[in-house]
Amino acid sequence: MTKGQIEGQISEAIIKFEKEYMGRGPVETRTFIIEDLVVVRLKGVLTPAEEQLTKTKDGAELIKRTRALLIEEGKTLLSEMINKITGIKVISLHTDVSTKTGERIIVFTLEKKFE
Repeated sequence: MTKGQIEGQISEAIIKFEKEYMGRGPVETRTFIIEDLVVVRLKGVLTPAEEQLTKTKDGAELIKRTRALLIEEGKTLLSEMINKITGIKVISLHTDVSTKTGERIIVFTLEKKFE
């Protein structure tokens, strides 16, 4: 398989995870493999209720904390998905969500460079 096909498979797996685990899929997902990193960019991840909460500082912080906790709970599943698709062990996962744009970034660090 080509790098582009693997990036596509990762995007599809993340979309499935978002729908099944988080309850709602993103509007758009793009994946980039850069050496030993897998970077996933998801657009449109906030629910309408979350969008309302972003109008206050406390609400925005609550969304960030809640989303971080949810991803932390799903970390093993996400890492296993990336490992299965790339054939390379995931050694760490980092994520953040923008309460202004509704975009989330997930970065997986792999044990070695993707070739």
